[in-house]
Amino acid sequence: MYSLTVRDHMMIAHSFRGEVFGPAQRLHGATYVVDVTFFRRDLDADNLVVDIGLASQELKDVLAAFNYRNLDDEPDFSGINTSTEMLAAVVADRLADRIAAGGLGPGATGLERLSVTLRESHVAWATYERTL
Repeated sequence: MYSLTVRDHMMIAHSFRGEVFGPAQRLHGATYVVDVTFFRRDLDADNLVVDIGLASQELKDVLAAFNYRNLDDEPDFSGINTSTEMLAAVVADRLADRIAAGGLGPGATGLERLSVTLRESHVAWATYERTL
């Protein structure tokens, strides 16, 4: 299995509901380093997993919907705890939609799955993996 990873980041604000979150129930910020890994069994006709430039641009476009926003104010997240784990899944699903729409070009048809890792810090991160 081949893989290729691209990286970007996003800065968000949010708060959580529930005693389990302790002080994170108050509004706070997070800067996530976001890694997306694309997987396929065989390389495309150009010996690529996926075009790095297209993958980087699609990731940047997906993250633009979150960057510099208070997620508590976003209608898509109304009443939802936007945990790191949950946000990794949302990013993965939105990227999968863009892949299905052809955003990574014809060479991406061989992609089998992707994983999205959001790194909150050097000691804590969450990953969501899905098939395509």
